[in-house]
Amino acid sequence: MKHVLALCLALAASIGSAEAACYAEYKAKRDNPLQLHYGILQLPSDAACRNQQRAGAVIERRIGRDGWTLLSVMSLSTTPPSAEQRSNAGQYYLRY
Repeated sequence: MKHVLALCLALAASIGSAEAACYAEYKAKRDNPLQLHYGILQLPSDAACRNQQRAGAVIERRIGRDGWTLLSVMSLSTTPPSAEQRSNAGQYYLRY
């Protein structure tokens, strides 16, 4: 019985951690000289994950520290990015 309870608790904890984050794909720019980048960042599982406008506000704060301007939020997903997406994001994969 103790093992069943422990297993249930472990399963519940793993489900909670699986829902703990979502991923946002975005495009950004920086001027003088013009630079563009595509990136993927991780957002907490809250209203920002369910709403592109709120996600955009979070992304703008994070990338703005390095002088980047958000151009667009391309997608929000609770599924981890594919190998191709990670490769495309390059140095901007989970940088912010």
